[in-house]
This record gives sequence, structure tokens and C-alpha cells, in this order.
Amino acid sequence: MPKRPPRVLAIAGSDCSGGAGIQADIKTITMLGGYAMSAVTSVTAQNSVGVQGITPLEADFIAMQIRSCVDDIGVDAIKIGMVQYVTMVDAIAEALDGVDVPIVLDPVFMATSGGQLIDEEALTAAREKLFPLATLLTPNLPELEKLTGTQPKTAEEMGASAKALAQDIGCAILAKGGHGEDKQIYDVLAQPDAKPVALSHERIETVHTHGTGCTLSSAIATLLAHGQPLEHSLRLATQFVVQAIMHSPGYGKGHGPLGHYAVRKLG
Repeated sequence: MPKRPPRVLAIAGSDCSGGAGIQADIKTITMLGGYAMSAVTSVTAQNSVGVQGITPLEADFIAMQIRSCVDDIGVDAIKIGMVQYVTMVDAIAEALDGVDVPIVLDPVFMATSGGQLIDEEALTAAREKLFPLATLLTPNLPELEKLTGTQPKTAEEMGASAKALAQDIGCAILAKGGHGEDKQIYDVLAQPDAKPVALSHERIETVHTHGTGCTLSSAIATLLAHGQPLEHSLRLATQFVVQAIMHSPGYGKGHGPLGHYAVRKLG
């Protein structure tokens, strides 16, 4: 009998245009050999040029989706993305109580196109109740700045800010440097009790980057579910994202979606 795929649950918003959110998560998990499940937090009307509307789902129903998956199918890793409101945070934290698997949390504040995606009170609640559950937090530079009150410009400064955040929260931090302007992108892995590690790759000149954060976090979750070590999972997940960007289909008038479909084998 073939080996069964690891079970990965994505808790995030839906993107009707297919570039980000749950849709990007499911594509990524599937292409990396995982079994994808979802708990939808919000339904959005969005595309490559912006977010036209957001309809949140009831917090109790989000928790019901999580329990439906965990109680029957089981779960080997979890990715958490867009969580808008305090009630959602509370419901998700309660539903995950006692679930002991790797959790990758992407603190989604803004869409690639610039739309605001989270309530300020929800951010405070997430920091208190969801961040402590995480194995890994994956903030980009603007998110790292918001979470730490710093403005890091170099890889060393990113490492220092991420290290302080890791020690404060008690989990690993992947600070993503894609919002910088250098030709070389530096991401920094910081853990509470280890020296920060810089991971670098060439910047790809393209506007088609819609859903990169969602894709990276769900790729890391899937690789962790496969049993890969954390740092190796980050490196492989970054390769996946780079390849997906390079194979973008070029759809949309703004920040178009990635080409998840083209990355058929990794590692």
C-alpha cells in the first residue's frame, strides 16, 4: 500500500481569484505531496489589483470546520493565515487546544495589493493566544516592524529584531526580506536559543507575487508534516516559491498569481 500523504490543515481566508489564501494553500500542499484540508475564516472578493470586499464567517463555524477535520481525518501540521477579529482568534485558539502538531502562522496584515486584512484588536489577541501556539511565525518586513516596533534595514538588524521577537513569544521566527530593495533577498531564521541564520536568494523582477506569503507558509507546514527539520523545510519551501514565481502565468492587471501548477517536484 502506498504511503499516505501527511495531513495539512490551512486556516485562512478564501481568495476568489485563486492567487492567495486557502486556494494558494491547497495548491501548495497538494503539489508538495500533502493532503490538504481547510477551515475558511473569511470569504473575500479580491484579485491582482486589490481587495474589493471581505465577508467574515462566524467564529463558531470556523472552529467547527477545524474540529471536523481534526476529529475525523486527523492532522500532521497546521498553517494559519488571515484571522480578522478577536472572536475568530478566541475560537481558533480554543479549537486547537491540545492539538500537538507543528503550526506555521503567517501574520497576514495586508494583502500584496495593499488592502487591510486584520482588525487591530485581533492582532493583539493573536499575539496573546495564537502566537504562543506556533512553531514558526513568518512575518514580512512591514509585519516585523509592526510586531517589534523596530525598522530593520539589514540582515543583521532583521536578525536582532526577529531574535527579540522569538524570545518574547517563545517560537521560531522567519523574518522575510522580500520588501527590501536589494537584488539579493535575505530571509532570517531566528530561534529563542540559537544564533540567527540568514537565508538568501536572488530577487526575481516581476509584479506577479500575489500569494507569496501564503504559499511559503503552507509549503513550510507541508514539509514539516513530511518530517523535515525546520531549517531544511524553510530552504525547500523557498525553492518552491521561487519556482512558482518564475512560472507565473502572467494573469491579472496588477500583482498576478504564482504558477504553483508548474512545480511538480522538489528536492
